[in-house]
Order: sequence, then C-alpha cells, then structure tokens
Amino acid sequence: MIFVGLGGGTGSVLRWWVGKIVGERNHGSFPLGTFLINVSGAFLIGYLSVLFSVDWRDRFGTALNAGVLTGFLGGYTTFSSMQLDAEKLTSQGRSQYAIGYLLGSVAAGLVAAALGASLARLQG
Repeated sequence: MIFVGLGGGTGSVLRWWVGKIVGERNHGSFPLGTFLINVSGAFLIGYLSVLFSVDWRDRFGTALNAGVLTGFLGGYTTFSSMQLDAEKLTSQGRSQYAIGYLLGSVAAGLVAAALGASLARLQG
C-alpha cells in the first residue's frame, strides 16, 4: 500500500506539472493537457505492462506493479479530468465537440497502449 501511495502522489504531481506547462502554452479550447497526459500514460502502461510481464488477473501482486502501474501511472492519468473537460465543453454549447473529445481520447489511448505494448515486445 505504501508503494501505491508514494507512486500515486508522485504521478499526481507530475500530472499537475505537465498540465500546468501545457496550459501555459496552449490557449485553445481543446483540453490538450489532459489529452496528452492520458495518451502518454496509456502508452507507458502498455509498454511497462509487457516489460513487467503483468497478468491482468493479478496486476496488483508485486510492489513494482503496485507502485508504478497502479500508483504512479494511476495518479498521472486522469479519467475524472477528462470527464470534467467534456462537461465544460458541453456547458459551452459544444456537445458534439465534447463527444468527439471523449471518443478521440479513448481511441488515442487504446492505440497508444497497443503501441507501447508492441514496442516493448519488439525490444524483447
């Protein structure tokens, strides 16, 4: 449990920092920070799950899995912020944009996770 807490805290700080930097540079209406965080996190989870030989039926078993995958990357990625971003777009009368953002985020996350896993398999 300590590894999950330490990893989660560290991942959350990194998420805040990346979001802040992207937000300072991107002033558009697209929630680019959250999108980049979630897609990069999905890539890393796909990559590391192969390197760590994670069996998803028991992915919480080791301290390394718990600290890195569940803790750090769980703290880094943010499903709730993605939902809030979509709600904000909807409240601005941009419901179709919000749906596109959600579907695009999920699709990009799936592709990123698959690419990460494929890269790890190629590296052996």
